[in-house]
Amino acid sequence: MRVIVIGAGYVGLVAGCCLANSGHRVTGVESDPAKLARLVSGSAPIKEKDIDRLLSDGLASGQLIFSDTLPQPLATDVVMVAVGTPSLTDGATDLSYIQQALAEVSAVVSEPLVLIMKSSVPPGTGRRLAQRYFADKPVTYVANPEFLREGQAVNDWYQTNRIVIGTEDSTPVAAIRELYADIAAPVITTDITSAETIKYAANAFLATKISFVNEIANLCEAVGADIDYVVEGLGLDPRIGKDFLRAGLGYGGSCFPKDTRALNLSALNNGYDFRLLKSTIEVNTKQPIVAVHKLDDMLGGLEGKEIAILGLAFKPETDDVRESPALAIARLLYERDARLRACDPVAIDNARPLLPAGVRLSTDIYEATQGASAVVLVTEWPEFINADWARLREGMADPYIILDGRNALAPERLSGLGFHYSGIGRRPA
Repeated sequence: MRVIVIGAGYVGLVAGCCLANSGHRVTGVESDPAKLARLVSGSAPIKEKDIDRLLSDGLASGQLIFSDTLPQPLATDVVMVAVGTPSLTDGATDLSYIQQALAEVSAVVSEPLVLIMKSSVPPGTGRRLAQRYFADKPVTYVANPEFLREGQAVNDWYQTNRIVIGTEDSTPVAAIRELYADIAAPVITTDITSAETIKYAANAFLATKISFVNEIANLCEAVGADIDYVVEGLGLDPRIGKDFLRAGLGYGGSCFPKDTRALNLSALNNGYDFRLLKSTIEVNTKQPIVAVHKLDDMLGGLEGKEIAILGLAFKPETDDVRESPALAIARLLYERDARLRACDPVAIDNARPLLPAGVRLSTDIYEATQGASAVVLVTEWPEFINADWARLREGMADPYIILDGRNALAPERLSGLGFHYSGIGRRPA
């Protein structure tokens, strides 16, 4: 099939590369000149497993090309919209990039095509967009949300557990099935608004599991329980499952924070008070503050203390720092006059403009921790988990504190090396 993908960010680039790999003829449209230049040269502007290989293969085969504008005439079977939908200051979704893309398609379309909305938009948005831009155009609007995890997006594209097709017209269903013919997954066909709600409900539920387990972890510290045992007992219940029951510093990234806020605001705008979701958001906002309070107690104050933050990306295997707990922790420590250094293997360039002035940055864990009285593990990169912690201690300063914000390290081993270890909801070693 002939496919145009508008937007070459995390979702758009993965979609374009995977569709080209599956034999479709794909044109990626990217308006950012610097990003476009990288794509044309075969260099992915994001860190994502397998994306460099798929990009190179697609360009070499001619199945994948890039442009800064929509081709005219618009000779294509499918236009896929995968532009950003960032949060506005009030938590609402910024639809300006989507509106611009749809206006451009509407201005040049003359032959029938299917428009697939991959970008996340609040429930009820798609119907309004379709009416506004395509009421008198030969365009069939389809909500087809993505369920990709950053760092595992290519695998998730092919190994997805469902394909959701939201449309008011059954005509495009066959075309979308053809688009995803090499993906073995259940297909759910529904209306546009239900498809949009599936996406937001999925993210809200997973975010709620994360905030729930963090509340249980905080309770464990209050009563003297150990979150590792509690999670093991919970996760073995098939009605609950172990996924997303990892106590820590909370969720971040481009999806969960944005989508939970947008869904909460959408509920309020429609006259519903979504109290459970409000609590999920509140707990997540609180977790970095809990970590800073723990450091304050362990260090006997933060002013002038040398503290190393290990990890700036919101999760391993990505360079995405959007809504990363590391940024919130850095700001809180900076406000308390701590002296900060930070380490990340790939995300430093993205994090630099978002960090307080004076934070010393390094890609080397031993350099970053040299002379520090405390380290905070924020992102569980393998380089950090598998580091030589005995060597790290030799370079650090008294009182040799480790705050394990992801419960990813071995407490007994670190305590045996002379560290003062603290996790999230874990009993003292």
